[in-house]
Amino acid sequence: MFRGISTINLDDKGRIAMPTRYREALQHCCQRQLIVTVAVNERCTGESGCLWLYPLPEWEKLENTIRQLPTLNKAAGKLRRFLIGNASECEMDSQGRVLLPEKLRSFAGMDKKVILVGQLDKFEIWHEAAWNAKEQEWIDSTDNEGVEDLGHLSF
Repeated sequence: MFRGISTINLDDKGRIAMPTRYREALQHCCQRQLIVTVAVNERCTGESGCLWLYPLPEWEKLENTIRQLPTLNKAAGKLRRFLIGNASECEMDSQGRVLLPEKLRSFAGMDKKVILVGQLDKFEIWHEAAWNAKEQEWIDSTDNEGVEDLGHLSF
């Protein structure tokens, strides 16, 4: 399970250094084999300023789910194009660094500082300014869509 938020630097080659607390888990769960792709929003299009980083076994589960979606469904087609079409294999090196492909860095507008957000089975990688704007948007939002689907969740 990946949780928490970390501010990390993107080096000149486009690599991020995974926080030390995740490195052993990534070695154990996926032998450092990862997939990075664009994050998608509720419209099944790219989420501006954000990438998703999956351990390979979690990614393969997602691919199997997507594979079963109807081929001619418009939303499923957009999802496949954004998520699968932009997916790139990457490996965490022995120093815990992961190279983010230039195309994906460009899509997300990433420069020097990024925010790594644990999301249980994957990570979100946000351009720092996009994360700050999105976080404020969530705080200010009065949108309650989907709240009823949370059922009896208690904290």
